[in-house]
This record gives sequence, structure tokens and C-alpha cells, in this order.
Amino acid sequence: MIRASIDSSGVAMTRAWTSRLAALAVAAWVAAMPAAKATAAAGTPIQLALIEGVSGPFANAGAAVERNLRFGVERVNARGGVKLADGAHPLELVVLDSKGSTEGALVQLRAAADRHIGFVMQGNSSAVAAALIAAIEKQNSREPDNRELFLNYSADDPALTNASCSFWHFRFDAHAGMRMDALADVIQQDRAVKKVYLLNQDYSFGHDVSTLAQQALAQKRPDVAIVGDEFHPIGRVKDFTPYIAKMRASGADAVITGNWGNDLSLLVKAAREQGLDAKFYTFYGNSLDAPAALGDAGVKRVLAVADWHPNAGGAASDAYYAAFRARFPAAEDDYPVLRMEVMIEMLADAMTRAGTPDPAAVAKALEGIKFDNGFHRAWMRAEDHQLIQPLYVMEMDKAGTPGVRFDNEGTGYGFRTMLALPPERTALPTTCQMRRP
Repeated sequence: MIRASIDSSGVAMTRAWTSRLAALAVAAWVAAMPAAKATAAAGTPIQLALIEGVSGPFANAGAAVERNLRFGVERVNARGGVKLADGAHPLELVVLDSKGSTEGALVQLRAAADRHIGFVMQGNSSAVAAALIAAIEKQNSREPDNRELFLNYSADDPALTNASCSFWHFRFDAHAGMRMDALADVIQQDRAVKKVYLLNQDYSFGHDVSTLAQQALAQKRPDVAIVGDEFHPIGRVKDFTPYIAKMRASGADAVITGNWGNDLSLLVKAAREQGLDAKFYTFYGNSLDAPAALGDAGVKRVLAVADWHPNAGGAASDAYYAAFRARFPAAEDDYPVLRMEVMIEMLADAMTRAGTPDPAAVAKALEGIKFDNGFHRAWMRAEDHQLIQPLYVMEMDKAGTPGVRFDNEGTGYGFRTMLALPPERTALPTTCQMRRP
């Protein structure tokens, strides 16, 4: 066991390391500003509409998205914006509040169309994403001179780039099947896992996670017994003790869950309080506010999967993280999501290649486009508009322990890499039958 004195020293070392990187990044940011102003794009701004809940119960998630997208937009603009056939143009982020509802998102999509904004971004709900895709298909068919392109940074229902794929939709996050496949790779190597309990929220995504877990385990660990497959009301369970009792009775030594928010933190806390000695394989254990909510209950117990994390390692990765911290220095704002910057960079590149902000031309330029910033390689698969990129499976631990140089959101807890998969290893087959205009 790591003693408290060592933990405190580790956190202090982590803070010092982050401070040094942040100081260097601030200096670089300030030094670059005169040059950025000198080369600033003078053309009409190209507007990008963010349709997300920035008020209401999920306002913190919407604010985190806005910070990450604004960071990407500012970095493109600092280089002079997007170079089109008629000159350079800056990008402009336009925030449209959906209040987290499907109805609100559709109202804001109409508002974006009325303003002739050709690029729409959303991700914090697969249900909302599906509704936007359907509405954009109709919009683009009815008004070919006012088309919209949908850029999805988080909605990970596999159907969105499979059976429900659309030429007008591009996903920059790994879908749930890709994430589950990565988690199953770790379980495959952990021979201590003999019995798995599936517990998920009772809605479409939770059911997807359950189905995908069963499929992945059947392929990679057919010897593992699934001793429970249960669903609970989303956001309504205040005490997970009865579920923990069932897990203990089943003999489960691992739990697979797509739970997020309080449904994840309350579940893991109940497991700790009830003495359930099981690992939790999660999709979102590293998500916004999750490490703070989990606290010691998550140490060496919670695993998560993501396209990148601050402890992924390497000088280029550290520099990116330092630059984000310099731009958003408040501890509570420390939630960089690399794929959102990747999305902005790839969009800007596609616009430059197309030489026009026309959504149809940009969509064609995005197909097959590649990205490499020195620590993250990715490409947009043309067949289904699914980004193929690295994935990391991580284990939660205290800052300062081996592999955990940086913590999350000033909590003193971070994640170490357990498995790093290159993009070639994360790609899965698609059933998409793309219809192109």
C-alpha cells in the first residue's frame, strides 16, 4: 500500500510538473500572439454551430465541450484560419443551447439553417444525434442550396455509422463497439477474471453495451461466465446496495458497465462500502467530474477507455496538454478532449483541400482524410464516415504513482495506461451502405 506521505509528495510533484509545462505553454502562447494577429484571416468567418445543452442539468458537460471546441478553433485561427480559393477565413464558434433535449436540438438546427450555417456539431446524446441526422437528410434534400454537414464528437451508438449511416454525418469518436472491443482485450489478458456481471442503464445505449459485451466476451474470453445481465432506471437509483448484493451472490469478480454520471459514481461507491472486491470495466470512468465523485473507491478498481488521456506520454502529448491548461488554467476546467481538436483540425484541412466552405465539397474532402500531430494518428474511413484512431484502456490511481504524472481536474486522481491500441487495431467492420448525393 502507498502511504499518505508518498501520495502527498506524488501530488506535489504532479502539480510542479504541470506548472512547469503550463508556464512554458503560456510563454509560447504569448510569444505567438503578435504573429497570429499579423497573419489573421481577413475573410468572412466560417461559422460552426455547436448544438448542445449549455444550460440545465448537463450544463457542465456542454461547457466542457465548448471549451474544447473553442480551443481548437483558436489554434486554427492563430495560424491564419482556413485558406480557401478566395483567401483566408477565420472559424467562428456559434453556441446554440438545446437544453439537452432532442426537441431543443431540432429547434436549434432550424435556427442554424435559417442563418445559413453549414456545419453543425453535437455529441452528448446518441438519441439527439440520430434525430439530427434524420432532420439534416430532409433539410439537404429540400434545400440543396442550404445544406448542413453534421460533425459528431461523442454520440457513440454503433448504428450511426452502420445501418443508419449518412453522407452528411461524420463521427470523430470511437463507437461503443470499438470501445468494448478494447476493454475486452484487457479482460482477455486478465486471467483472474472468471465471472462477469453486466449492469447498465435501461435505455438504448445501456442495452447496446450489454449486447456488445456478450459478443466481445464470447469471442475473446469464451471461458468467462456472464453471471448477471441487469438494467436499472437511468438517473433514478440512489442506493445501489441491492445490485451489489446480487453481484456478490453471483460470485462476480468483474463488472462491465456503460453507466455515467451519478449512476457510475454511486455504483462504485456502493461496491466499496459493501466490500465487493471486483474491478469495474467502464466506458466513462475518466469522464467529466467522475474521478472526483469516485475518489478512493475508484483506485485500482475502475478502468476506462478513451481515444487519449493526459498520461498517454510523449513530449508532443505533454505539450498539447500544457497548452490546454495554459488556455484554461482553472482546475475545474482541466478536461481536455483531444478528439474535439482533431475534429476541428480535420475540418479545416478538408475546407482547405476543397477550396470552399460548401458542405458537400467539404464532406467529399473529409472522406479518407488523414491526421497526424506527432502523437495521435487518425483517418476518416470513407465507407462509413467513422474516424479510425488510437484507443487507451486506463486504470484509475492516485497522482504521483507510477504512470500517473497528471491528475484529472485537480482531484489528485488520474489514470495510467494499461493498454494502448494503434488505430489499425481499433477498426471494426461496417455494415454501412452509403448513399451519396
